[in-house]
Formats: sequence, C-alpha cells, structure tokens
Amino acid sequence: MNPRPNGQRMTDAQIENEQEGREQPAEEPQNVTPDIPEHDDDGNDTEPHVDVAESSELVALRGEFDSLNDRHLRLVAEFNNFRRRSEQERRNVWSKAQADLVEKFLDVLDDLQRVAELDLSSATVDTIMEGVDLVERKFARTLEESGIEVIDPVGDEFDPERMEAMMRVPSDSQQQVGTVAQVLQKGYSLKDVLVRPARVSVFTEG
Repeated sequence: MNPRPNGQRMTDAQIENEQEGREQPAEEPQNVTPDIPEHDDDGNDTEPHVDVAESSELVALRGEFDSLNDRHLRLVAEFNNFRRRSEQERRNVWSKAQADLVEKFLDVLDDLQRVAELDLSSATVDTIMEGVDLVERKFARTLEESGIEVIDPVGDEFDPERMEAMMRVPSDSQQQVGTVAQVLQKGYSLKDVLVRPARVSVFTEG
C-alpha cells in the first residue's frame, strides 16, 4: 500500500474502493455500424442525377436528326417524281418520233392503194408498172429522209456485222475470195443501228 502524500492515511473504505477499481475489467468497445444510404435493388440510386447540359444536347441532336430525316424524305420524293416525269417524257418523245415516221409513209401507202385500185380492164401493163415504180421511188426517198440506210453490198468485202452469208460461190480469181457475189435480200440500218442484215452469197476459193 502506497502512503498518501503529506502523511495522510487511507481509511478502510477508501482502500476497499480502490481495490475494486483495480480489479474491475475494462469495458469492451461496442461495434458501431455506420449509416449507409439506401439503394434500389439494381444498385442504382433511388433518384438518379440528371445532367441538364447533357439533356439539352440530346434534345438538340434529336431535333437535328428529325430535320435531316425530313430533308431526306423530301429529296427521295422529289427524285421519284423527277424519274416518273423523265420516263413519261421519254415515252412521249418516242411516241412522237414513231408518229412522225408513220406519217411519212402514209403518202406512199395512199399511192400503193391507188395502184391496187386500177381498173384492170382498162389499165395496161405499162401503166401498172409505172405506178409501181413510182411508189417504189417514193418509198425509197421516204426511207432516206427518215435516216434509213440501204445495205446493198455487191462486190464489197463480206462484213459479218452487217451481212448474213446464205451461200458460198466458187471464185474465178483470188481477188474475189471473201467478197459478196450477190445480194439475195437488202439490209437496212437506222442511224448506225442495224435493222436487218443483208442476206448475201460470198465468193470462196474454188
């Protein structure tokens, strides 16, 4: 027992209280659970934070997309209308060209009908032949005016692009080989477009 300072002695009660204080174990610290904010089941906050600037940007992008989409639809509609008009104009031009070509041959058809209506009891052979010859010349002139070229290649070198070989004829000389001996049926082309090839016979080596 340690003596008190200044020579004071401790009473029995004070000694007992001091001994009880030394023998009493220290209290264990209690676990303290910190407060944790509540979350939804999916781990997100109950009230997610929305960025005002980001929301405004999305609205602006949406508006720009709608504007571009509307412009695209208008361009598609205009292109479809233009294509339909172009096709219709092309058909009209082609129909007009055909009508003009037919009109040129109507006079020839009238002349041919007049020849066919001749009274055979009074018409002579010379009169009929003269009428037929007139119709033929008029028809050939109409073809030429329409841009139609007659392919009549007698003596020319055989051209498979414009001619069709129907027969082979033995040649008398080497110079005749590969040339047209006879035109069996004339050919025709319209502005560099082959309408019908000329049917010919061709000289070959005898």
